Amino acid sequence: MLRRVILLLLCAGFAFTTAVAQTNLNAAGATFPYPIYSKWFSDYHSAHPEVQINYQSIGSGGGIRQLAAGTVDFGASDMPLNDEQAKQIPEPIFQLPTVVGSVVPAYNVPGISGDIKFTGDVLANIYLGKITNWNDKAIAAVNPGVKLPDQQIVVIRRSDGSGTTFVWTDYLSKVSPEWKSSVGSSTSVKWPVGLGGKGNEGVAGYIRQMPGALGYVELIYALQNHITYGSVKNASGNFVKASLDSTTAAAASVKLPGPTDFRVSITNAPGKDAYPISSFTYLLIPKQWKDGNKKSAITGYLNWMLDSGQGMVTSLNYAPLPKEVAEKERAVIKSIQ
Repeated sequence: MLRRVILLLLCAGFAFTTAVAQTNLNAAGATFPYPIYSKWFSDYHSAHPEVQINYQSIGSGGGIRQLAAGTVDFGASDMPLNDEQAKQIPEPIFQLPTVVGSVVPAYNVPGISGDIKFTGDVLANIYLGKITNWNDKAIAAVNPGVKLPDQQIVVIRRSDGSGTTFVWTDYLSKVSPEWKSSVGSSTSVKWPVGLGGKGNEGVAGYIRQMPGALGYVELIYALQNHITYGSVKNASGNFVKASLDSTTAAAASVKLPGPTDFRVSITNAPGKDAYPISSFTYLLIPKQWKDGNKKSAITGYLNWMLDSGQGMVTSLNYAPLPKEVAEKERAVIKSIQ
């Protein structure tokens, strides 16, 4: 009997020690990278049970707001914050790229299961409300031989603050002077037209449900939801479809502003094979941590992300970071205090 009591006490003590030793990190932000983040956080916890990362996929705008309010340990955004925006965060942050992804024009056009081609002007004019029908002459001109229906385009866009919206509008601002001057680029813009869906999930859901719909989603959401998406004319004049290779080609042109500054746009990147609506996505990581356990947990995770995590990204149709970006990032992680 005594032996059994001792064993129970030892087990209870072990469970208590394990519970105390676990470090919880809370984060929120972009839906664009959520499929790979979900896998990474789960796999990292399996390898390191003492660290639990809880992530809310609420959009880049929400993640930035929660980090500014101090309700999460770190944030996630597809839009790199400029100096003025970064000042809204109480603590100085590093903006660390994690993967490269693509945003695609996804559509539901009955009778057409193949590839519809888009130019930047066509996409901008659809979202400006100037092109309203699928058989518009501007769409037909770049799709010879495709029998486009006489059907209204149901424009779908994000309703929440979104890094995917930033990537989309950043691209449109580069290819359409009218879009740049009248709407611009941000996580939230004043949309001329469109029905809003929450998250990449919400936009994908609307596209699936609504005949005639056109919307923008991160590539993995189109693939997972079996939604058709088109090719886009790139800066070299080639129509390119989003893929692992074309996203990697877009990232190949990257030139970082500085050794600790990773804020860069790769939309409309040069290169004949580059997909033009590609982007890095970022973790917003405080430079200093008051809690030593959390500091050790986040630096351990970030190094694992570069060492092991990058090898997992292609299975979910993201492109890994260019080697020179990853190497500079390793140096930055060492400076987190």
